[in-house]
Amino acid sequence: MKITANINNKNHKFIRFTALSCALLLVLFVAGCKANAQPITKTAFFFNTVITITFYSESDAALFPEVENLCRKYENMLSRTVEGSDIYNINHAEGDCTEVSAETAVLIEEALSYCRLTDGMVDITIAPLMDLWNFTNGEREKEAPSDEEIQRLLSHVDYRNVVVEDNCVSISDPEAAIDLGFIAKGYIADKVKEFLVSKGVKSAIINLGGNINLIGSKPDGSSFEIGIRKPFGTEGEYMDSVSASDTSLVTSGIYERCFTDGDKFYHHILNPHTGYPVENSLTQVSVICEDSTKADALSTTLLLLGKEEGLILIDATDNASAMFVEEGNVVTTSSGFKNQ
Repeated sequence: MKITANINNKNHKFIRFTALSCALLLVLFVAGCKANAQPITKTAFFFNTVITITFYSESDAALFPEVENLCRKYENMLSRTVEGSDIYNINHAEGDCTEVSAETAVLIEEALSYCRLTDGMVDITIAPLMDLWNFTNGEREKEAPSDEEIQRLLSHVDYRNVVVEDNCVSISDPEAAIDLGFIAKGYIADKVKEFLVSKGVKSAIINLGGNINLIGSKPDGSSFEIGIRKPFGTEGEYMDSVSASDTSLVTSGIYERCFTDGDKFYHHILNPHTGYPVENSLTQVSVICEDSTKADALSTTLLLLGKEEGLILIDATDNASAMFVEEGNVVTTSSGFKNQ
């Protein structure tokens, strides 16, 4: 089923960028502040990435150990590679019902809603294929798996095999496995923000490996300025920036984990219908949305759908906007992307 919505009344902006680019995407902050509110940056390693929290007071920064504990809790709950996590237990239950936390059950249901919305173009049972391609291992041989291997595992990719009943989750195909990578960091970013706000934090930048969640604005009341790096661009190159407060920005790109085998380029965003990296004109999608869980899920969803269907979906989604970057750094933004 195609994503359908009326987009005739939308004013899409088309901008062409012609500069050459080559390197990983990072999101940069121009976070100027008052002399008496110098930023304090704390870092740690979770979710297979560096997380960074920028605070604007010593008392706020003192909360960082509690943030680390919160991140550890969710990594131990939602990571499919951490033995004993809810997702690990589901994937190793051989089809039996697995009791999970209420949070895990709700997040799986939300992830499944994107599977249903896109007719399986997003599919949380992609995990066996992700393992086969193994983009996360920097030491792996840079060779694509065989088509025979891909097709064998592709037969086990079907989100409809996942059943959630209250806090019980099962997968009817014992050879299938769940991966929540397209939504989990956004959910955790929301939980970190919720915790910090509950402790009275008014200004902070939460950066979970490029998943950005902003608390309020800068101490002087001005917006944060978020720079968006060019796909494949050299460090320090960025293609645009947005002024934003108390919202989230998440970017998905095909250059974050990738390799070339012969003359063929492969990246980590897999098409669940083919088992191969998705092929369309897009190299990157950035989504701005107050809800970081939604922003995270949408950034990957839109990249998988491609620009045409992606624009239809983002226009039909309340309180969210997106920037689509195509090959050649051609940019299309949905209405309101620059007005956050």
